[in-house]
Amino acid sequence: MFGYKLLSGICVKLEKVSPAVSKTGSLKLIAGLVVLAVALVVVVIVIVVKATKAAATVVVVVVVVVVVAAVVVVVKVLVVVLVVK
Repeated sequence: MFGYKLLSGICVKLEKVSPAVSKTGSLKLIAGLVVLAVALVVVVIVIVVKATKAAATVVVVVVVVVVVAAVVVVVKVLVVVLVVK
């Protein structure tokens, strides 16, 4: 239930952001999509933790490292896009 409320709130924010197609609007949309992806990963982590307690810590550590790496890559891409435009 919590995951659904979180995702629906993010979708409402994306709907408010998407009409603006300016540079800042597109950056906000990309940032919103990143937040949505991270929220989906968090929901998956919660499901995995509830399903298996023993291997869950390893899975959580791996997923957190992957998410942090993905966010760093996205931020670098956004900086390049901002500098180029």
